[in-house]
Amino acid sequence: MDRMSTDHTEPTPTAPAHGAPVSRRALAIGICTTVVAIAFESIAVATAMPVAARDLNGFEYYAWAFSAFVIGMLFATVVAGRLADRIGPAKPLFVGMAIFAVGLVVAGTAEHMLQLIGGRLVQGLGSGVMNTAAFVLIAHAFDARQRPRMFTYISTAWVLPAFVGPPISAWLTETLSWHWVFFAVLPLVAFGAIVSTPTLLILIRNFTPPEPAVEGSGAARPAPLWAAGVVALAAAAIQLAGQRLDLLALGLFAAGLVGLALSLPRLMPPGFLRWRPGLTAVIWVRALLPGAFFGSEAFLPLMLVEQRQVPLVVAGAMLTVGALGWTTASWLQSQSWLRTRRDRLITYGTLSVTLGIAICLVAAVLPQLWFGLVGLGWLFAGFGMGLATASTGLAVMTLTPAGEQGRNGASLNVGDALGSGLFVGLTGSIFAALHDTGNLPLTFGALLAAMIVVGLAATASSLRIGPVRNDSSAA
Repeated sequence: MDRMSTDHTEPTPTAPAHGAPVSRRALAIGICTTVVAIAFESIAVATAMPVAARDLNGFEYYAWAFSAFVIGMLFATVVAGRLADRIGPAKPLFVGMAIFAVGLVVAGTAEHMLQLIGGRLVQGLGSGVMNTAAFVLIAHAFDARQRPRMFTYISTAWVLPAFVGPPISAWLTETLSWHWVFFAVLPLVAFGAIVSTPTLLILIRNFTPPEPAVEGSGAARPAPLWAAGVVALAAAAIQLAGQRLDLLALGLFAAGLVGLALSLPRLMPPGFLRWRPGLTAVIWVRALLPGAFFGSEAFLPLMLVEQRQVPLVVAGAMLTVGALGWTTASWLQSQSWLRTRRDRLITYGTLSVTLGIAICLVAAVLPQLWFGLVGLGWLFAGFGMGLATASTGLAVMTLTPAGEQGRNGASLNVGDALGSGLFVGLTGSIFAALHDTGNLPLTFGALLAAMIVVGLAATASSLRIGPVRNDSSAA
């Protein structure tokens, strides 16, 4: 795709049939509620999982409770993208909510660790379907000026559980049981379904399937399901290799790389491995930048606690500062007076994330400096993520033809999930390799330096996107 790809025709918001009103407000509330449910579940489970693993005697399978979720999400994301383009996004959203609810029940009633892992796998399937269906729904049901605000709402919905999720999860675990951490999410899923159902039913009745692609027209082929399965297993193999660090890990790592090389190009826009400008460059940013952010964030509290003996609650507050920056930037990108092009907002976001990680690197290698530098750095990093995450989603919508929103939305989500998982695994491997040396500045400095390189790669990708207009400032 070249730099003139911004000429694609955008999807037209679905019109009401027979005068039936489409309540975009109800749809927005429903979508954001499902996002809160997914985000709360992820954060709450991370808090409760140590207790659950102890009760189920499953510490040897601890990491799989998280890896299974990623495997399910990667596969379901591609399936949902195909379905959304073929039958519309409303039906997959219904199915995704149902699957996610089933996964919560399976995990919440678990009496064995394998059942808990199975529940997490089902939750990942539901999450992947809901994320992709919600992306395509925004493209179908909201016009170009409304979409930036929708991404602001969704970003806020993702961030909100970071404030309330850990204390609520801890209270439920200590007062009732870790089982209730899963059950407590069910009302959120039910509320989202109830609020959005009337509008979703109207959208289902109004959906018109796109015309079949003509051979040689340049339209992208649907992503093959086998590639979705292979990329999910490859990601799991690489994550497991990072946890082992032995000879078997080398084989797993090699197998994972081969699997990604074979499957990932089939799930992405043409020219993905060649780093082509336009849509492909946007998705590269979305694969690299969250990896740099979350790969660093995973170890910042540990760095503060282990290297500086900062209380855990204070270390966690440093990450909360990043959430505030994320929300602020997400609001900023939706304002009509902000006329900066989307591709430039993405570049500014990648630079801000990289700067934030660099400030944290200084705090890591110079532990005599004030620990508040980490909070300052994470404010910049969160601000950059707020700019870039919303803007990459909007750029994909702008650069995608109406009949391929599901496919390219799935590509975006696959890149996001895969990049986050792989680079968190990379920092975990660096930590495991260096931590036993006892040199904490070297350990944390090395993993943060690696994430700075990833952030710079995201910036380089952003410069290859080409001009993308800012629809929030459209007249």
